[in-house]
Amino acid sequence: MLILTRKAEQGIVIDGKVVVRLLAIDGERVKIGIEAPRSVSVLREELLVEVAGENQAAARLPGIAAGREGLAQALRGLERPQSRPAD
Repeated sequence: MLILTRKAEQGIVIDGKVVVRLLAIDGERVKIGIEAPRSVSVLREELLVEVAGENQAAARLPGIAAGREGLAQALRGLERPQSRPAD
C-alpha cells in the first residue's frame, strides 16, 4: 500500500487516467473527488463488500451460481452506463 500526505486541492494520478483529488478537510472527514474514464468502475468499498456478502448468501440458495461469476454479474449491474453517440 502506498501512503501519501496531501493538502486540500492536491491530487494524485493513477495510471495516467484516474485523478484522485482531496477537495476539503472537515475534522475527521475528508471530501475527495475522483476523475476517471467511463470504462473504469469506481465503487465505494462498503458497497462492494455488501454486494459480495449478498452474493454469498444467494449462492447458498439452490439453483443460484456461486463464486466469482455471481460477484462479476453483480458488479456488471453496478457499472456506469456507457454514453451513446449523438445522432
